[in-house]
Amino acid sequence: MKKLWSYAKMMLTNWWWTVDRPLLFALFALILAGVFLTFSASPGVAERIGVDMYYFIKRQLFFLVPATGLMLFMSFLSPKNVRRLAVLVFLASFVLLFLTLVKGSDIKGAKRWITIAGFSLQPSEFMKPAFAIVCAWILASGRLIKNFPAKEITTAVFGVILILLLLQPDLGMSITLSAIYGIELFLAGLPIFVIFLLGLLGILGLGGAYFMFDHVQSRIDRFLNPETGDMYQVSKSLEAFRNGGWFGLGPGEGIVKASLPDAHTDFIMAVVAEEFGFILCCLLLFIFAFIICRGFLLIMKETNLFTILAGAGLLMQFGVQVVINVSSTLHLIPTKGMTLPFISYGGSSLISIAFGMGALLSLTRLHPEKGDLE
Repeated sequence: MKKLWSYAKMMLTNWWWTVDRPLLFALFALILAGVFLTFSASPGVAERIGVDMYYFIKRQLFFLVPATGLMLFMSFLSPKNVRRLAVLVFLASFVLLFLTLVKGSDIKGAKRWITIAGFSLQPSEFMKPAFAIVCAWILASGRLIKNFPAKEITTAVFGVILILLLLQPDLGMSITLSAIYGIELFLAGLPIFVIFLLGLLGILGLGGAYFMFDHVQSRIDRFLNPETGDMYQVSKSLEAFRNGGWFGLGPGEGIVKASLPDAHTDFIMAVVAEEFGFILCCLLLFIFAFIICRGFLLIMKETNLFTILAGAGLLMQFGVQVVINVSSTLHLIPTKGMTLPFISYGGSSLISIAFGMGALLSLTRLHPEKGDLE
């Protein structure tokens, strides 16, 4: 027992002095902010749908404990073990994406959720960080193994996953996955002309989605011309920003959240704005920006290609989610259901982002053991 305690103490000491503490503290700041804001935003939604006032708070805390544990567990792993675990998550998510199309729950015309052992899961959430790590591994292997068709393999995998996402359909996840793959290809040394061509194809793909999916067409039409459809949530969100001013109405004093259906998820920034004001919104965005900038600063000091690619992919996922969520809330882009990392309510999203950020903490640790990056 004494030897076990000594080994655990040594591991903890080694972890504390090698993990990037500013990044770790920023992530915990977001987690705490998410708990506080869920207490503020969710009771009104719960009462409106006829459940216990603390229903969403209890569920968020229920998922927060394993999510935080997962993030810390991932941060203790070596990059090699992070890669191994990501492969397992990737394979499981891949299978679940198929099953979702067959047995998933149909919500608002989309099949994105599947129920397993009484829990509703969104497999695409777990696919994002797993894809970033697995794709980075394959691309990095292409540099080490002669004639290994890394780009061809990753493009084929990306294409299959993209098709599965579009069949759900889930355009937001498709855009996020494309951003992850795009930055990894760029950093892996793909010619700028090819990157430009792929970007053009992506724009054409978005144009095609406008004509293929009615809900995409409706959202874009409403964004360009609000008079063509229902703009209730966006209008309420903008009203919350106006009400809040610089310093907000005070915790729990917001009135818009009582009539905003997604106040605890996609539009939680509206609650922040109304109750805590523009200043706190900026502080929250500063923490997000700090995590992204700090993460890129750390990975760009690395010499191992896998670490650089995987870290960039995970940070891209994190950043794209923040940009889409905040931009939708402010009506800067057509509305798109995308959670705000660690802040919005949602079990799948919370555990997924914890997995990704835990992997980032592992990849950016100092002095990896010999052989960890092989």
